Amino acid sequence: MRIRWTVPAADDLESIGNYLQQHHPQFAAPTLRALYQRIRSLKNSPYRGRSGHRGGTRELPLTPLPYVVVYSVKPEAIEILHIHHGAQDWR
Repeated sequence: MRIRWTVPAADDLESIGNYLQQHHPQFAAPTLRALYQRIRSLKNSPYRGRSGHRGGTRELPLTPLPYVVVYSVKPEAIEILHIHHGAQDWR
């Protein structure tokens, strides 16, 4: 199964990278690598995230990172919808 990024999810990732580069540059590259790795791992186990707060979605907390990936599992792909910081009120 392949991973498909939506525009909002790609924008979220870019915002995370920009924020980290400005405020914590030493963590930017390792954090983004870890995000990509965890998201790619959904290919092997797409249903391991918990049921999402919005119908038809799943949520994968990226512990120990403070992010949650919101995604949906489609027949042809895993669709990454958003990446939120755990402290954000996004529900």
